[in-house]
Amino acid sequence: MKPPRIAVTGGTGFIGSAVLRELARRGEDGGGVRPVVRAVGRRPPGGADTPVEEWVPADLADPGTLRGACDGVDVLLHLAVSLGPDEAQCEAVNVRGTAALAEEAKRAGVGRIVHLSTAAVYGPGPHRGIAVDGVEPRPVSAVSRSRLAGERYALAAGAIVLRPGLVVGPGDRWVVPTLARLLEAVPALWDGGRALLSLVHVEDLARLIVRLGLDARPAAAAVYHAAHPEPVRCADLLTGLARHGVLPPVTGELAWAECVEALKESGSAVSRRQLSLVALDHWYDSAAVWRAAGCDPGPGPLARLEGDAAWYRSFTAAPADARAVPAAPAEA
Repeated sequence: MKPPRIAVTGGTGFIGSAVLRELARRGEDGGGVRPVVRAVGRRPPGGADTPVEEWVPADLADPGTLRGACDGVDVLLHLAVSLGPDEAQCEAVNVRGTAALAEEAKRAGVGRIVHLSTAAVYGPGPHRGIAVDGVEPRPVSAVSRSRLAGERYALAAGAIVLRPGLVVGPGDRWVVPTLARLLEAVPALWDGGRALLSLVHVEDLARLIVRLGLDARPAAAAVYHAAHPEPVRCADLLTGLARHGVLPPVTGELAWAECVEALKESGSAVSRRQLSLVALDHWYDSAAVWRAAGCDPGPGPLARLEGDAAWYRSFTAAPADARAVPAAPAEA
């Protein structure tokens, strides 16, 4: 059987590198035919566990560099994104770059496109168990506004668009590190720890992306939420991380208004928006995508904390310049 040819953007990132690892596992133990992988980006992915057969140097902010990037490709996994606060850069990469790449994929006759977006396009919660577009998207940042705009071009090219919630696991430099900063500022269970959150482990998300790209046959030009189908209670997440020595134990509760006031008084650089993402419900019904992909979602992110703890502890113990956390959430 001829191996499929697959192009991946964003292969040097948190999610993209996990996808490359998953692709590298294809063919092992009879797990399907391993594809020929082409990385498309400004620099080639590194690491022995993320091998690629081809690298096409390209910059989404410079659409002319994308010409030919999809030639001979069967599947495109578009995982690259600009996460900075600069509106012009986000527009250049997440909107115009996505438009140009989608057009290039159509020109090259790519048969399957999976495009990574974010549930942050919905804006401020609380959101509790909503279906896709169960509330009108109201993005609040340059990142999420541009990602929502970029979805239109991906859908026009027939893409499967994924909106994950919070993504955790080795390589996470925002979710759990931000929880640690929030606990320093507001050392209590925020709003009693009752918030239900859409989380997905990066390795499970990678399995889903690869399955949608190579195996499953869901309807094209569709948007799906892409978290684990079971939401995670904030208190259970904090307790689990404390149990494994990643975060300090949490005692006591504060109501939402008290949390907001305590955060303000703390002088922390963490924003109210960041607090709200984990202290209030942000739960998006994600069962449909796993059914469409015929993919087992796995036991969930809480069950993986023991295996992730060593990485998180090493990250928090690293020098400050090596563990810089974005001032705004990558998913905001």
